[in-house]
Amino acid sequence: MAAVNVCELLGESLATHPDQAKTILSRIEGLGVGIHKSQKLLSLLDKEAGQQALDGILVEVLSSTQEAVVSSALVALAIRPAPGVWEYIAVNVQKLFVEELPVAEYLRLKEEIVDGSSNGDFTLELDFGAFNNSIPRPSLSKSIGNGMEFLNRHLSAKLFQDKENLSFLLEFLQIHCQKGKGLLLNDRIQDVNSLQHGLRKAEEHLTPLPSNTPYSSFEKRFKEIGLEKGWGDNAEHVLDMIHLLLDLLQAPDPITLESFLGRIPLVTNVVIMTPHGYFAQDNVLGYPDTGGQVVYILDQVRALEEEMLKRFKLQGLDITPRILIITRLLPDAVGTTCGERLEKVYGTKYSDILRVPFRTEKGIVRKWISRFEVWPYLETYTEDVALEITKEFLGKPDLIIGNYSDGNIVASLLAHKLDVTQCTIAHALEKTKYPDSDIYWKKLDDKYHFSCQFTADLIAMNHTDFIITSTFQEIAGSKDTLGQYESHIAFTLPGLYRVVDGIDAFDPKFNIVSPGADMSIYFPYTEEKRRLKKFHPEIEELLYSPVENAEHLCVLKDRNKPILFTMARLDRVKNLTGLVEFYAKNSRLRELVNLVVVGGDRRKESKDLEEQAEMKRMYELIEKYNLNGQFRWISSQMNRVRNGELYRYICDTKGAFVQPAIYEAFGLTVVEAMTCGLPTFATCYGGPAEIIVHGKSGFNIDPYNGDLAAETLVHFFEKCKADPSYWDEISHGGLKRIQEKYTWQIYSEKLLTLTGVYGFSKHVSKLEQRGRKRYIEMLHALVYKKQVTTVPLAIE
Repeated sequence: MAAVNVCELLGESLATHPDQAKTILSRIEGLGVGIHKSQKLLSLLDKEAGQQALDGILVEVLSSTQEAVVSSALVALAIRPAPGVWEYIAVNVQKLFVEELPVAEYLRLKEEIVDGSSNGDFTLELDFGAFNNSIPRPSLSKSIGNGMEFLNRHLSAKLFQDKENLSFLLEFLQIHCQKGKGLLLNDRIQDVNSLQHGLRKAEEHLTPLPSNTPYSSFEKRFKEIGLEKGWGDNAEHVLDMIHLLLDLLQAPDPITLESFLGRIPLVTNVVIMTPHGYFAQDNVLGYPDTGGQVVYILDQVRALEEEMLKRFKLQGLDITPRILIITRLLPDAVGTTCGERLEKVYGTKYSDILRVPFRTEKGIVRKWISRFEVWPYLETYTEDVALEITKEFLGKPDLIIGNYSDGNIVASLLAHKLDVTQCTIAHALEKTKYPDSDIYWKKLDDKYHFSCQFTADLIAMNHTDFIITSTFQEIAGSKDTLGQYESHIAFTLPGLYRVVDGIDAFDPKFNIVSPGADMSIYFPYTEEKRRLKKFHPEIEELLYSPVENAEHLCVLKDRNKPILFTMARLDRVKNLTGLVEFYAKNSRLRELVNLVVVGGDRRKESKDLEEQAEMKRMYELIEKYNLNGQFRWISSQMNRVRNGELYRYICDTKGAFVQPAIYEAFGLTVVEAMTCGLPTFATCYGGPAEIIVHGKSGFNIDPYNGDLAAETLVHFFEKCKADPSYWDEISHGGLKRIQEKYTWQIYSEKLLTLTGVYGFSKHVSKLEQRGRKRYIEMLHALVYKKQVTTVPLAIE
């Protein structure tokens, strides 16, 4: 169903089947004045379908409707015919008249439902779509997340259509490689003609040389021509690069452009921003706001440094890269390294964690602060980080990568200040985690401060040069679910501002680059020689000890049963208590398997309100369902190496891993479990739905339908009991899926290539993007900074 035809199609349906249409639309109107979600609309449709055959077009339109706003005058529908595609229409039910509705008008109707009439008061409208004319964008949903491929076509066409534009490429090389670095070109190359002439001279000189001739043998001749080191380490590699650039200058094409930009030495110094939580390498996982993002970044850095060193070697450069993970210094984080300014990243030579404290006029802030309450500190923090970066690099970085909302707003401010290429990684945008957190933001702001967070997210996603997501669903969801970024296309914070075009899911800045698991820690249980069996006594103590204490609660009476295993932070979204409840209510599942939950830390009093609430619920479930004997609750385990062997130990029991989150942006624990060969059941909302091919490499479960999820598990374990080879089949399917798509090597190669392509695009479109930057500056100064003042400072 094409979005542009929805209004017209519905109009035809109303004219053709007026009585039927009026009946259904009257039922929607009968729901009363308010905002009604798709589930409610679908239940009305199902009820009506049980009584009569319905018109196909009407069914299709209403099935694609995500929301209906019923006002006194009309019914307004928000229709999503495809991921990332929206249309808004208004229906007069009595007259059966339908018309297109401007998005601003639709949002105004929502505001009136929540806040009452605005009486014509001015409302700030944010429209970033006004700046999207300079770069075309794809139109098919399947193209979402393949931004670099599309952008390369646009850039190469621009170079091809006007040869004058080739000067952009030369300027880019001069700015990013020549000045201050002395790479690729020297002052003998002044224009495109002299560049082509120099490249042909180089080609002529290299062609008769043996392929393995080292660069040093012809370095002097290259300097005379106007070329410097960085083309390659030997004649063969240098000639490959020379040919790529000659081809580009003669007839630009997208593949050649990507290859060339991906191979030039652009990135030496990298900053990775991640302010919140407890960021360290030991003894922190499971602390509030401290989980998969820490693991992701540490694995990312190791892979990135390795790839940079490999590229420098192939480029013939003796360069030392530097990667700084910048996080918050926590002076009072006892038992961790979070109070140390500088910490070397394990397994690297040139990567460090640099900790910078939050501070106020009264001095350094010592206590931990929730990710929802960091906003008042970030402006000063950015200035302090800029000074620290400059001291460490003796200059500025080549790439700044932001993580989560706080890291991304700091990355945006730094990239703006230093004029550096910026990459954004959301990990999880809170807007989709908390339904209606935009429209009812005033009710939630005292606790979550979403007005600050959503504004920071808007600034970051529009300022950044490129966005990395782990899955398609992060961007544009699926046929039935809304994407995290897609939820920012149009929304309103009543009384603050109205977003009529916040981001375009089709924007070519989006790229899907999936991470992997650390293969030195997570490897198949069948690799016996690599198994860390020294941990088995400790693991058996965790799982089977008859002692109940702060580390493990409840006992497992039957050690012969497989273990159903989960490990996550103990918060509402991770839904560990939801898993415990649907396990507890299914007597057959309890007979078949033991349940082991690793999450939360009962060894100390939690400061996190959500964790406190989930702990209370866990105790209630244990008592209500008499789980002792079949259930084990283990406090968070922070030894990643031992956790890797724990996954494999669960494999030995012929158990399974379950990830029951209400929503999961990616699902790193899913990848870890599958990499170890453990059959995996994971939420159908978010990234795991893409990682797992249902029934082949694992199973998707619906956390909102615990009874069905429990039956899916029962079916699996009963089938394994009857035919043990079925367990092996799913285990092997998971391993195959990981090897094909989810490795850090693939990730790091693509990240460096993206930096080259988007760095060049930024250079080419600098003038065209000036208006967008000014718009963002105003949003930052007039809205964001004002909202930040509403967040109270922590009391020391």
